[in-house]
Amino acid sequence: MTQEENIETARSLLRYMEQKKLKEFSELFAENGKWIHPYHSGLFSSEYVGTKEIYDGIKTAADNFDEVHFPIDEILPFQDPNRVAVKHTGKLNLKNGTGTYENDYLAILSFDEHGKIIEWIEYYNPIKSAKAFGLMDKIK
Repeated sequence: MTQEENIETARSLLRYMEQKKLKEFSELFAENGKWIHPYHSGLFSSEYVGTKEIYDGIKTAADNFDEVHFPIDEILPFQDPNRVAVKHTGKLNLKNGTGTYENDYLAILSFDEHGKIIEWIEYYNPIKSAKAFGLMDKIK
């Protein structure tokens, strides 16, 4: 796939999360694709492997929110056309009007020759996550 096609897949990843099209979201990944959270801090899974686990992980996350927005700040292509970084913001409303969750993200995506995501490394501030979900005492 071309770099432009991979960039469009990165855009679709965020768009599908916003639209809660979770099946379509998980289908962007290769069968053994990975969604990795290096700074999970014990709050969330450090990684999800395979389309089923990725689907289950995004469904669990999506079930916490009424409204989700992931505006893209910048797309940063690598020299390697099969890698792209996406700097974006998350603006999410918790269910039942219980609050909001905002965070800044840097996603680094790697693609296979068919344009499927083989790795999505998602960097974000776990302190903001812990505060939003009342989990400050759970940080490791």
